Amino acid sequence: TEIYTLPLPPLDEVITAAKLANAHEFIAALPDGYETKILEGAANISVGQRQLLCIARAALAQPRILILDEATASVDTMTEQLIQTALDKLMIGRTAVIIAHRLSTIRNADLICVVQAGRIIERGTHEQLLAQAGVYRKLYQAAA
Repeated sequence: TEIYTLPLPPLDEVITAAKLANAHEFIAALPDGYETKILEGAANISVGQRQLLCIARAALAQPRILILDEATASVDTMTEQLIQTALDKLMIGRTAVIIAHRLSTIRNADLICVVQAGRIIERGTHEQLLAQAGVYRKLYQAAA
């Protein structure tokens, strides 16, 4: 059995990606900084920190397409804002498919599709969907 891995990127690229992901400060504060071993199940970092590390890894990989599933689930408001800012930077020049229940995650999307019972029932920008008296507007008002 062969295992394929990518070569370790230079530390300066890792730090740049961590800064883009708003993860640099917490990484630098870890006991061994960028050399800290993350335990199985990421038991030594929070859910939000884990999300920020995933964003940093995506920044290093530089994919053309991002698929994000509930990127801000199970995090506090402050961490949600860090994640959202990082995602906004990461998505520049890329196609992103975002699955979200928190509408703040998709607010800046070029196109939002509202899916209900497996079907797209509404589509448009945040502003267009708010202008309609549909499901998106009701969800947005309920979340406000």
